[in-house]
Amino acid sequence: MEDNTGLIRELVIANRILAREGVVDAFGHISVRNPNNPESYFISVSRAPELITVDDIVEFRLDGEPIGDLRGRTPYGERAIHGGIYEIRSDVNSVVHNHSQEVVPFAATNTLIRPLLHMSAPMGAHVPIWDIRDNFGETNHLVVTMEQGRDLATTLGENASALMKRHGCVCARRNIREVVMTAVYLQATAKMIMQAKLLGGEIDYLTPAEVDLCNVNQLGPLGLDRAWEYWVMRSSYKD
Repeated sequence: MEDNTGLIRELVIANRILAREGVVDAFGHISVRNPNNPESYFISVSRAPELITVDDIVEFRLDGEPIGDLRGRTPYGERAIHGGIYEIRSDVNSVVHNHSQEVVPFAATNTLIRPLLHMSAPMGAHVPIWDIRDNFGETNHLVVTMEQGRDLATTLGENASALMKRHGCVCARRNIREVVMTAVYLQATAKMIMQAKLLGGEIDYLTPAEVDLCNVNQLGPLGLDRAWEYWVMRSSYKD
């Protein structure tokens, strides 16, 4: 844990940012892969993201088993979302799961969500829709087994984000700042698409090539550093 002090702090800040930007509320979570052990990741114990502190962060194996003592604290029940994605996607080092109210209607209506703004590019050109019923029947819609987590990860594929029917969405990226950018603008894009549909006419989305070109800036220092500084300020995070 000592070697990851800076990473743990950034994970705490990311929780606060996602709460401040309305991506998460009492529920939702973000994790980061342990750079010293790719077979484990860090995530908070079960708390509302806005309340999380460094002391709440725990290391887990990819199968969801804790490494170390939980000290009587309850872990998040949906750790399999994170473990399943990390297991299948070696390129992913940070995962966000949330229940954005702007995003949920798209999966509920089988409506594809696509980027229509250059800053939407991190969500990716394609956002697949996963339905837990397809392979697991009627459930409470929580992803609590590794089989479910792997199934979700398979639908996510090589994409940066995926919708979860009757539940929410996931975002997966190379690092914490990228995945926060992705989650924030996935939600913003959902809202903009809703607004555009009210105006009528066909929406002119970014092409896949334009998504790649836009991400050079959005996922590079020019975009990430500027956004992160702003979001940290808005989160009012204090050490």
